Amino acid sequence: MADRTAPNCHLRLEWVYGYRGHQCRNNLYYTAAKEIVYFVAGVGVVYNTREHKQKFYLGHNDDIISLALHPERVLVATGQVGKEPYICVWDSYTVQTVSILKDVHTHGIACLAFDLEGQCLVSVGLDSKNTICVWDWRRGKVLAAAPGHTDRIFDISWDLYQPSKLVSCGVKHIKFWSLCGNALTPKRGVFGKTGDLQTILCLACAKDEVTYSGALNGDIYVWKGINLMRTVQGAHGSGIFSMNACEEGFATGGRDGCVRLWDLNFKPITVIDLRETDQGYKGLSVRSVCWRGDHILVGTQDSEIFEIVVHDRNKPFLIMQGHCEGELWALAVHPTKPLAMTGSDDRSVRIWSLIDHALIARCNMEEPIRCAAVSTDGIHLALGMKDGSFTVLRVRDMTEVVHIKDRKEAIHELKYSPDGAHLAVGSNDNSVDIYGVVQRYKKVGECIGSTSFITHMDWSTDSKYLQTNDGSGRRLFYRMPSGKEVTNREELKLVQWATWTCVLGPEVNGIWPKYSDINDINSVDANFNNQVLVTADDYGLVKLLRYPCVKKGAKFKKYLGHSAHITNARWSHDYQWVVTIGGADHSVFQWKFVPERKSKEALHIAPQEILADSNSEESDSDQSDVPEMDSEIEQETQLTYRRQVYKEDLPQLKEQCKEKHRATAMKKRERAPGSGVKLHFIHGYRGYDCRSNLFYTQTGEIVYHVAAVGVVYNRQQNTQRFYMGHDDDILCLALHPLKDFVATGQVGRDSSIHIWDTEMLKPMSVLKGFHQLGVCALDFSADGKRLASVGLDDNHTIVLWDWRKGEKLSAMRGSKDKIFVVKINPYLPDKLITAGVKHMKFWHKAGGGLIGRKGNMGKTETMMCAVYGWSEEMVFSGTCTGDICIWRDMFLMKTVKAHDGPVFSMHALEKGFVTGGKDGIVALWDDTFERCLKTYAIKRAVLAPGSKGLLLEDNPSIRAISLGHGHILVGTKNGEILEVDKSGPITLLVQGHMEGEVWGLATHPHLPLCATVSDDKTLRIWDLSPSHCMLAVRKLRKGGRCCCFSPDGKALAVGLNDGSFIIVNADTLEDLVSFHHRKDIISDIRFSPGAGKYLAVASGDSFVDIYNVMSSKRVGVCKGCLNYITHLDWDRRGKLLQVNTSAKEQFFFEAPRGKRQTIPATEVEKIDWSTWTCVLGTSVEGIWPVISEVTEVTAACLSNDRKVLATGDDLGYIKLFRYPVKGKYAKFKRYVAHSTHVTNVRWTHDDSLLVTVGGGDTCLMIWAHEPEGHREIRQCDSEESDIESEDDGGYDSDVTRENEINYTIKALSTNMRPMTGVKPHLQLKEPSVDERQGVVRGSRPPVSRALPQPEKLQTNNVGKKKRPIEDLVLELVFGYRGNDCRNNVHYLNEGTDIIYHTASVGIVLNLTTSCQSFYVEHSDDILCLTINQHPKFPNMVATGQVGDIGDMSATSPSIHVWDAMTKQTLSVLRCFHAGGVCSVSFSATGKLLLSVGLDPEHTVTIWKWQEGAKVASRIGHTQRIFVAEFRPDSDTHFVSVGIKHVRFWTLAGRALLSKKGVLSTLEDARMQTMLSVAFGANNLTFTGTISGDVCVWKEHILVRIVAKAHTGPVFTMYTTLRDGLIVTGGKERPSKEGGALKLWDQELKRCRAFRLETGQIIDCVRSVCRGKGKILVGTRNAEIIEVGEKNAACNILVNGHMDGPIWGLGTHPSRDVFLSAAEDGTVRLWDIPEKKMLNKVNLGHPAHTISYSPEGDMVAIGMKNGEFIILLVTSLKIWGKKRDRRSPIQDIRFSPNSRYLAVGSNECAVDFYDLTLGPQLNRINSCRDIPSFVMQMDFSADSNYVQISTGAYKRLVYEVPSGKQVTEQSYIDRITWATWTSVLGDEVVGIWSRNTDKADVTCACVSHSGLNIVTGDDFGMVKLFDFLCPEKFAKHKRFLGHSAHLTNVRFTNGDRFVVSAGGDDRSLFVWRCVHAPH
Repeated sequence: MADRTAPNCHLRLEWVYGYRGHQCRNNLYYTAAKEIVYFVAGVGVVYNTREHKQKFYLGHNDDIISLALHPERVLVATGQVGKEPYICVWDSYTVQTVSILKDVHTHGIACLAFDLEGQCLVSVGLDSKNTICVWDWRRGKVLAAAPGHTDRIFDISWDLYQPSKLVSCGVKHIKFWSLCGNALTPKRGVFGKTGDLQTILCLACAKDEVTYSGALNGDIYVWKGINLMRTVQGAHGSGIFSMNACEEGFATGGRDGCVRLWDLNFKPITVIDLRETDQGYKGLSVRSVCWRGDHILVGTQDSEIFEIVVHDRNKPFLIMQGHCEGELWALAVHPTKPLAMTGSDDRSVRIWSLIDHALIARCNMEEPIRCAAVSTDGIHLALGMKDGSFTVLRVRDMTEVVHIKDRKEAIHELKYSPDGAHLAVGSNDNSVDIYGVVQRYKKVGECIGSTSFITHMDWSTDSKYLQTNDGSGRRLFYRMPSGKEVTNREELKLVQWATWTCVLGPEVNGIWPKYSDINDINSVDANFNNQVLVTADDYGLVKLLRYPCVKKGAKFKKYLGHSAHITNARWSHDYQWVVTIGGADHSVFQWKFVPERKSKEALHIAPQEILADSNSEESDSDQSDVPEMDSEIEQETQLTYRRQVYKEDLPQLKEQCKEKHRATAMKKRERAPGSGVKLHFIHGYRGYDCRSNLFYTQTGEIVYHVAAVGVVYNRQQNTQRFYMGHDDDILCLALHPLKDFVATGQVGRDSSIHIWDTEMLKPMSVLKGFHQLGVCALDFSADGKRLASVGLDDNHTIVLWDWRKGEKLSAMRGSKDKIFVVKINPYLPDKLITAGVKHMKFWHKAGGGLIGRKGNMGKTETMMCAVYGWSEEMVFSGTCTGDICIWRDMFLMKTVKAHDGPVFSMHALEKGFVTGGKDGIVALWDDTFERCLKTYAIKRAVLAPGSKGLLLEDNPSIRAISLGHGHILVGTKNGEILEVDKSGPITLLVQGHMEGEVWGLATHPHLPLCATVSDDKTLRIWDLSPSHCMLAVRKLRKGGRCCCFSPDGKALAVGLNDGSFIIVNADTLEDLVSFHHRKDIISDIRFSPGAGKYLAVASGDSFVDIYNVMSSKRVGVCKGCLNYITHLDWDRRGKLLQVNTSAKEQFFFEAPRGKRQTIPATEVEKIDWSTWTCVLGTSVEGIWPVISEVTEVTAACLSNDRKVLATGDDLGYIKLFRYPVKGKYAKFKRYVAHSTHVTNVRWTHDDSLLVTVGGGDTCLMIWAHEPEGHREIRQCDSEESDIESEDDGGYDSDVTRENEINYTIKALSTNMRPMTGVKPHLQLKEPSVDERQGVVRGSRPPVSRALPQPEKLQTNNVGKKKRPIEDLVLELVFGYRGNDCRNNVHYLNEGTDIIYHTASVGIVLNLTTSCQSFYVEHSDDILCLTINQHPKFPNMVATGQVGDIGDMSATSPSIHVWDAMTKQTLSVLRCFHAGGVCSVSFSATGKLLLSVGLDPEHTVTIWKWQEGAKVASRIGHTQRIFVAEFRPDSDTHFVSVGIKHVRFWTLAGRALLSKKGVLSTLEDARMQTMLSVAFGANNLTFTGTISGDVCVWKEHILVRIVAKAHTGPVFTMYTTLRDGLIVTGGKERPSKEGGALKLWDQELKRCRAFRLETGQIIDCVRSVCRGKGKILVGTRNAEIIEVGEKNAACNILVNGHMDGPIWGLGTHPSRDVFLSAAEDGTVRLWDIPEKKMLNKVNLGHPAHTISYSPEGDMVAIGMKNGEFIILLVTSLKIWGKKRDRRSPIQDIRFSPNSRYLAVGSNECAVDFYDLTLGPQLNRINSCRDIPSFVMQMDFSADSNYVQISTGAYKRLVYEVPSGKQVTEQSYIDRITWATWTSVLGDEVVGIWSRNTDKADVTCACVSHSGLNIVTGDDFGMVKLFDFLCPEKFAKHKRFLGHSAHLTNVRFTNGDRFVVSAGGDDRSLFVWRCVHAPH
């Protein structure tokens, strides 16, 4: 029998020939130790040129493609390709991993760069978005990530002179990034006119915001800021691939083979053309340069590395070379010398010296080479080519001997015969040709047996036979040299093979895995001397196996390094080395062979070998020397804990189902019952599949777990307390070193770990997000700060946590097989061990990853437990065979036999150890496991009298041990917890059923007892009185599923799983009778009521048998059911049986014969049932949940007073309903403690207790029933129904608008007016007269006969010198966003300033000077604002904005934190709140920020804003959340309110836990829509509702309602921190008693109302804030008012239009005032110098346009209903009004001579009125035939013409007042216009930008000087152009601030200001014009 273990010898990587130059750049550097670092294939190489030595970094598992050097030049970062690629940061000196960064990128990591300090690392992925990620690499944490670009990024660099700035470049772009908070914000480089837009390949940053970059065309582009400043033309002949900055300057390398050096100002120093040097060649291309002092390193495309010494620059040293482009297949070794020959598709053949590690000869051939062989005498080298020819060279001088081409297909294999006489050549033509060497290679034979291409060949030692392998997996033999096929296998029996390189044959069966195809192993070579075999495969693995290996799936050692397929592997002639070559990586690896005797010494050499020499997990032979697995362990490894439905899925499932059931929801539903239950005691302990889960706490209580409950058991009082935070099976438990906290891990789709304290039973932290399916092992570190956990996913992921912060520190895949234990080293918290199935690994933390090494123990056993010993390197582990293994570091020192069968648990003491095993023995050992000090056997005989139960059997398997309080605590597989006294006696404390489902449950008719029967084949009787113990137990021959007491309680019937049932004596449990009539399970059994005369027995084969108990005979059979019977009930008389089946059918049968009855539903309710345990029927219709497709209600039981129905279901919920439960989806109270399905529920005889049993969790739970009135407020008292009630407290238009609003993203906005036609910049121009005549416009002859062209625009009212406007500066904003945002006005600086927002601008207003200052960094509308009230952060503001999807790009929603005084941005938080951020709030310490999103999930997120780190995030609610606020005294508690929603949240570590508000404490309270929140002392919370009530909550329970605090919705509340007073603001009509603003005391009991005196019919307050003696109010009508608390005086600080858009804008001809007219029906007069509103007129209808007369004495207003009005300015009296049109007036204008009024409307017409005829305003004429609606109009300076821009993108000119159209273009060109507001016309075609396909330029205005035009557009931008701008896409400056859709823009007189009006934002912006200097 061949040995099937892995061989004991191993390989060590000694040298790698090659360097990766293809498809990579900038990957070659000098380290601090002057070594050279680079990579090839999957290996990082550190090459010491002086000593000619290499070190290797082997931490990657695929091709490395990027490398960066840390600024201190010792650490290196490398990135790889792959599906889940990762980055390793490693030390170039020790070649050990320092950190692993993973889980962000996909496909691969294209670029890496360290920042100046070396703290941060930036990486760029190869995914479709080219994600850029910034890491804190030591902690393995992502600081920021953003999509990089749509196309490939080639280089990225930190700006080393400015903090937090980066530059990236790539295909046709360069981007300048700034990092703030967690946001990476890009600005694209502007190429402008200076250079062509093209691909940038590399870059380097310099001082003063200068960036140098290398372009594809060989130019250097020099950037200043984001603009291209200059180019250095022709720096290289073609693409510049690499740029390296150093102290002296810059080095660049290009495709032209040149390296150029530049000084610090990028002046050229020198050029080195490598093509011209001795080693150079045509086509040399430089991929990487590194300049360090006087040395330059150069890496080329063809895998060479040159080193150049600067002063001797034309003699570069070639220090490394390798094969280049194309695959590398050919490998041969010299038969007598240490030489290897390789040949590749690059057409070169090379000879390498294995001793000198150098290339000694190279020769280029004509064709790609595919195979090679050296003749036996070492003289000839034969090469097989890709074209079917082969060539023979002399080895000595590489001259050709012969070249023969007999085949067309590639030659894949050739070999010389051992006697040197023949050469066999195998080709892809399916044949082998034999050539005679001495006959000058004449063809002497041919083998043609194969049907596929030849892959491998071997000669026999006597040269008489040849064996071949071919592509179809056949192995053939031929006689030599004739080539005749050998078919008789007998003659081959004795053949000895000279070499073995074939992959087929019995000797090498073991190289194949058991179930694999035969094409992925490319090469094999046997070493006969040492009996080992080396193989090379497609996955880049080199494996070492024993030779021969006969059985498939042999064990091996594997070595990584080559990344993809290895094409060949050969032993050197003396078996000292193995040489392997990589196909795609072009590299040659040389491995040193370390035979067995040496490998013992080698263990103490470099640590990296162990890393490489992993004793493979993959090999899968059934090792003969591994003992068969213990049955218990086998059972356990097969448990998957998968669920059909996870609790996490329920909310979504509910949502899906709700749609179907909307209709039923409208009906009135049964309310929840008044009484509740409370968990009182649990019989059970989870020992059957968990270990080491039982401990003493600090106070001497005992903590353990069962089902979904953490139990703290007090053994003195025999009571239990429960931690109920989990919602599914707990699988593991760990105790904090201080013994006061416990960590428990549960099953779940995204399973969580809770850390809770054993006194308060409150969660301290919840860890989620990393483990799938479940958590199976936990351990605290010795200092208690860290926690290690292991998941149940396929890779058994290991995670190391900082549990208090909830931060994942590191994570790694653990093992394919199950891991049972994880332990953190008590001395070094960065180290840990894991043990499990065939697994023992030693780990240490490296950044975000863990590096693991296998324990060295020959064969790996399955480990069941492990502990650390008395020093940091000692580890002890217990195996599945009963041994204890003693380890030092990772080496097995010795083993000690400890138990018979597995050692399941061990515990380290101060001076020794205690172990427990399957043999039921507890053993105490000394501290070295030298001797066993004492053993205790767990037996019934030693059970102490005070025990709470009975031992089921002697020597139960021990699963958990712990010591304390002078006792040993023992947990057994049978679910018992025992306490062993040191002197010997054993006390049983708690017990439950063993493994197997528990279904049978019965309560005694008049005693506090119950009976259970389970699949564990036991029947047990439990005492329910306070002694809580098991009174009796009996083993059954079969498991059982049901039981029932007789009415007198003396007999007990038990149904068994084999179809039999027994009746036993209820006291002694001895048999009375037994029957066996059925084959299937007995599913329910019931005595008839009264005397118990009959016994009904239901079985799985759909029959109910009725027995007469007295005569012990079967008297009837109920037939007619078609399915498994699930429930039975008798009526009071004992005559009628009700039966439920698994197909949800309900049947009735008459006893005793079993005749079937049909009873109408109405009658069923009237029948008096003795018990009710059925789940069907109208009286229990409401117990079925909305998602009944997923979950079954398995059990029900009606209380004896018939008031409460308890149910149990498949999800582990116990629910209480008010009986009868009519109507669907009744409300209920719900309790979670069981983990999966609840199989049975029963009330005790007096309804004082509810008893429930769980299926899979084996427990019996006892719940105390708390009748109505007795009410403690508790956490599990969750009352809810599956469908929310529709009634939400009323309707309010403001709330509805706010809820339904869809915020437009500016960048995506579409046009505001319904335009039609072709956009101006896309229209084809008609040539003008001049052009037709061949005169080019603008090139008139200098002296012209014609009159000079008149001015386009009359420029009369401007000073002497006309100066163009250079810039606009925001001076004033009139507006406040109050109509759909709230809580957004605050005091700053003790009330001297206020802060608020409108559009995308944050505004700080100084109340003494009325000066405004602005924060303008937001890219889109601000939706929420809050200030930080902590004194450490004065004037700190957070604002949240609208955004697109949350993909972290620049259009994502974001939150800005900024200083209100300096306007400096402190942090930008990009978030996943798709749609926008609607609420922000700072925590009490000011360090945390809470945000709520508008995304469909309404996510709630908590940030550490200073670091930009997300702490926690959770789905908030299905409907809109309006506000979420931190409690003012807390950093962990906050409250969110919204549509029918109030939730109380706690931050635990990284998890957010929440509780719904509980209403049921108050009669008739209903969940309303909540709008606002405030806080009081002692955990009081106040929420304002839509109906005007305020709810008062204590914790999360409603305690009081302040009815009608306001008559309308309570929109806002403010808690004053200094005195606790609360301000509320709502919507109501002002009256004597009440107002929309009220000030309340701390408890909201007394209040004082204030009237706002705004003159509105209804006041609607949206924001309140309280300062010293003043209250600040923001209203729905865009006013901000300050109210004095003493005198109630109101002072309006800010006015604005309350509804928009603001369409009309008119500036006064001579003063700095202007008018605005808006949709809200008001016209307002604004004064710019006074910074305030002077007046407003209510018109009663929406106004659309407004205009001053030329003298400024009259104002014309056009209305939306077609009317227009003329007012006199002085008196504001109406001078005249008229309505000649029905549709909105779009523009209205006075003619410059004040004679005419032109009115343009939506009816495609302009009407003219003659004002000289007086105020009756008769129309004198109109312009017809206008193709679309009128947008803007302008008069000519002489009042004779009007130009009209229309909705069809056409501009027309008409005569005044005749209304005739002017069409002659040359005539139009000569008109001088009085004003220009048109967006159309050739003169202004340049104002239309490229991206206006969906949106338009909406308005324009030319300055009075006629030199500039300013425009507004649908994107909310104000732009400043030069006028005229007839060229398309003219240059401009853009000014941001408005929301989408600008409606109008105007210059004031003298061009001092520009006023712009907003559509969506209802705001007016006033910009100061900055004129160019003279």
